[in-house]
Amino acid sequence: MSLVNYATREITCKIVYYGPGRSGKTTNLQYVYSRVPWNRKGEMVSLATDSDRTLFFDFLPLELGRISGFTTRFQLYTVPGQVYYNATRKLVLQGADGVVFVADSQRSQFAEDIESFRNLQENLLEHGIDIREIPVVIQYNKRDLPNTFSVAYLEEELNFRNVPSFPAAALHGKGVFDTLRSVSEGVLRKLARKLNGSTDAITPEVDRAGKR
Repeated sequence: MSLVNYATREITCKIVYYGPGRSGKTTNLQYVYSRVPWNRKGEMVSLATDSDRTLFFDFLPLELGRISGFTTRFQLYTVPGQVYYNATRKLVLQGADGVVFVADSQRSQFAEDIESFRNLQENLLEHGIDIREIPVVIQYNKRDLPNTFSVAYLEEELNFRNVPSFPAAALHGKGVFDTLRSVSEGVLRKLARKLNGSTDAITPEVDRAGKR
């Protein structure tokens, strides 16, 4: 759920990178973070578990413009990939305005892709969100590795809602910003529709002085 800070004239939107373990979620965020100028990003926070971790940082993408006089700031999160951290996945997903599903293109990881995508739908429903009602982008990562399924096959098996999708090799930066730009634009389009209609879905953020 987007947060509106009237003191700074900023709207903060949350985007969550979801997917199976070691599919490249962390690599995506690390690449974005390394390319965003220091004066447009916050500190990256890493919450480590035994075999996985959750990353977070926020940044100000100036090139995406303003909505109703507000600048837009994005918070990017990853979720733990392992199934037994589902409680953390669910917590991180709460309040998301958009989702990037990072699929591992390797044939050996296809079952994990399917399981994780189903888990995403289940956890969204637990938050009262139909996956058709939130901007989702699929990234087919690790296209630079051998023994991968074709993008066409992955599209047929995973992208049954025909959402935007991109091939990627996140370790080298390929497809990383295309994916981020697509989900960001989807979030902003939805936000603009809400602001032009009702603002019931927008949560005002009170500044430190208690003023709006």
